[in-house]
Amino acid sequence: MFRLDNTFWQHEIWGNSLKSYVLFLSILLVGIILKRIFSRLISKLLYRLFGRFKEGVKAQTFVSLLLKPIELFILLDVIYLAINQLSYPLDEIIFRRHTVVDKKTITYSVTLIDVIDKLFLFLIIVSLFWIILRIIDFIAHVFANRAAQSGSRAESQLIQYLKELVKIVTCIIGIFVILGSVFNLNVATLIAGLGIGGIAIALAAKETLENLLGSFTIFIDKPFIVGDYIKVDSIEGTVEKVGFRSTQIRTSEKTIISLPNKRMIDSALENQTLRNARRVKFFIGLTYDTPPETIQQICSELVEKINQHPQTGNDALVNFDNFGDWSLNLQVLYHTDILDYAEHMKIREEINYQIIETVKKRGSDFAFPTQVSIQQ
Repeated sequence: MFRLDNTFWQHEIWGNSLKSYVLFLSILLVGIILKRIFSRLISKLLYRLFGRFKEGVKAQTFVSLLLKPIELFILLDVIYLAINQLSYPLDEIIFRRHTVVDKKTITYSVTLIDVIDKLFLFLIIVSLFWIILRIIDFIAHVFANRAAQSGSRAESQLIQYLKELVKIVTCIIGIFVILGSVFNLNVATLIAGLGIGGIAIALAAKETLENLLGSFTIFIDKPFIVGDYIKVDSIEGTVEKVGFRSTQIRTSEKTIISLPNKRMIDSALENQTLRNARRVKFFIGLTYDTPPETIQQICSELVEKINQHPQTGNDALVNFDNFGDWSLNLQVLYHTDILDYAEHMKIREEINYQIIETVKKRGSDFAFPTQVSIQQ
């Protein structure tokens, strides 16, 4: 039977023994093959830690969020462990610098393994914070699901906003961790330096801070929420998202307009979703040969017909308003209790047909621009 003695495994190629290469390949292959299985197991274990908090949300949702970042974390650990089985040429110095301090020469040297250690530390920290960000997404998904079941649009909007805020804070913390762990910077000193320069930063980012404060004002006062149909100055549409800097509005032309939050709270804002009725006001012109009693009959009959419509309020007003250049003008004013625009226009159309029918039935007609020549 063929046996390999220890001298065979100790045979070196490029500064490493065959045993080191076999360990390197074995760890790498096993890790790549089993990383998906381990990532699923870890995801399910983390899912169980949430306890009653996870009620109403499937485990697959949580696993699908964490699968890729945990796979990356496992893969990085496997590659790092496999590389550490090799010693050459990773120990070679690739950078050396001599510095004189107090008449003493201090030598700083960097080896390839140092660079690899820092690189893997950087990637591992990134993968860990990626996992944290995905957990934040899951928690926000749970609360958004509960808000959807309760039908609270204001709560859904707040959850989306807080999710983005927490993720931004988490990313900032991650940056400081990387600066301290990978680049060996004094984070406390760095934060103090930022505090000193905070005034200059605040002045430079004045508008950004104003918009950020505007977003807080929107969430506190709640002049509108996502899904409301609003009008700001000459812009109107449906609110799709309230961000840190701006609010996105979907117009009737299906385009997206982003308005700074400061403008949203400083300008006159009309929330048309909060109204309980739509007002209709217009004028109709009758010919000048229409008798006064006919005008009175038309006004009375139109008020009665409009009030009898099932989708209008009992507050119709039709009156003889003024003498026009070529018509006797009647003002028509009423309200509909249908907020949907398409249904509202359908009601207006039905009432317009009734107006035409009433005017014709009373022997009058609609005026149009005319000129009369007088011969002398």
